[in-house]
Amino acid sequence: MPSKPGSIQSIELDLFIEAVARRHGLDFRNYARASLRRRVVGLAHKLGCASIAELLPRVLHDDELLPEILTGLSVPVTRMFRDPPVFRAMVETLRGAALPSLTVWQAGCATGEEVYSLAILLEEAGLLRNTRIFATDINGTALAKAEAGVFPARMIDDNGEAYAQAGGTGDLASYFSRERGAVTVAAALSDHITFFHHNLVSDRGFCAANLVVCRNVLIYFDRQLQDRVLGLLEASLLEGGFLCLGSKENIVFSAVAPRFAVMDAALRLYRKRAGSA
Repeated sequence: MPSKPGSIQSIELDLFIEAVARRHGLDFRNYARASLRRRVVGLAHKLGCASIAELLPRVLHDDELLPEILTGLSVPVTRMFRDPPVFRAMVETLRGAALPSLTVWQAGCATGEEVYSLAILLEEAGLLRNTRIFATDINGTALAKAEAGVFPARMIDDNGEAYAQAGGTGDLASYFSRERGAVTVAAALSDHITFFHHNLVSDRGFCAANLVVCRNVLIYFDRQLQDRVLGLLEASLLEGGFLCLGSKENIVFSAVAPRFAVMDAALRLYRKRAGSA
């Protein structure tokens, strides 16, 4: 009986996932299948391969291919002050908590626009002085760009409105230095941010945090992996700490749900209950 259309590509995808896991130690088994297939096919075409099968020998034998794989399969879609009401709510919540110091973990920071956005608003709220932000990602290329803090100069004009909507009260340009069509994040912000490579799928929790931000990462995982990662994020939060997820993500289905109180359901902002373990 002939195979159904698409079944060969499904087998190829299985082989690709296994090859990446065994050759490079990266586990994509529990990523959402349809999304992963599109990205792997796109990666194959970008590298001049007509099919996923043609990509397999390079995955196995090309030691320099790993950055291409990560860039092709991770999804660093981000911008400054993305979803402004979320940023406003996070900062107002932290200010209301009146903690003597803050530790923030932004998981899946991509190229850094959102972590710098948070730092700017924390500075304006008078909180950054006593804050340490840890920003992590699996994609080394995106992480290097985030740590460099260099962006196109148009980013300031493009995000001025979102900055104001997020509660910004100053001059966005004052947080950057400008040179040759690019802007660089001021040391007053970057000195409070430490970037690390971290894999949410396979690594342990990262720090003991008052706020964990993990937005638009879980949507690329299947339900089983989402639950495991949510457990990791919850374990990284101090009692009374806050969790912020993306607009299409929630904790309702997860085993960690009873350990959180809902601060704002629409903005996906939660607080770890006292006494939860």
